[in-house]
Amino acid sequence: MGMALREHFNEELKELHNLVLRMGGVVEDSIDRAIGSLLKHNAELAQSVIDDDDIADDMELAIQDKCVTLIATQQPLARDLRIICAALKISTDLERIGDYAVDIAKTTIRLKGQDYIKPLVDIPRMANLTIEMIKDSLDSYVNENIVLAEDVCIRDDVIDGIYSSIFDEMLDIIMNDATTIMQAMHLLLVARYLERIADHTTNICEWVIYTVTGEKKNLND
Repeated sequence: MGMALREHFNEELKELHNLVLRMGGVVEDSIDRAIGSLLKHNAELAQSVIDDDDIADDMELAIQDKCVTLIATQQPLARDLRIICAALKISTDLERIGDYAVDIAKTTIRLKGQDYIKPLVDIPRMANLTIEMIKDSLDSYVNENIVLAEDVCIRDDVIDGIYSSIFDEMLDIIMNDATTIMQAMHLLLVARYLERIADHTTNICEWVIYTVTGEKKNLND
């Protein structure tokens, strides 16, 4: 690839990175608003998250189109091809993360008008940690920082630990008062959605490591 072509290709890759980062920002905001709607009993805010889901879907399609165009027109070699493939896979993980934000928002609407069976402490903590994981996973992607990518994967264990605590707590609440079962299950599902978001973030980091090293590792055990 000649110097001018390489320069053009690098600009195209930079544009691809920016698309991925923008999509990441959209899903981070969706999670933040979805959890905010749950904490504030705000069904209107929850509905706005549901209504905005098409934004992330459209961005995924834009990234896919960009990747296909780059492969078709630039004939990228091994490492460049890995970067493009990673962007494709990452956009799919981000789209799934956006779907989970919508699921959380739907839970807010289902619980509209109900007093919560307990103050929500661990769920917002999980949300904050997962949003930080998404930010850092995308930072590791753009900067090809596998040390940061591996660090994000380690943090998934913390998320799993919080989920286990919430599960045990909800079980205790149900055992003491059977009337709480429906709400407890809804709140447990929110925690489960956040745990799955963290798993998808780990997937992103695996693709970062693949981009840099050419090795696909499963860091989500």
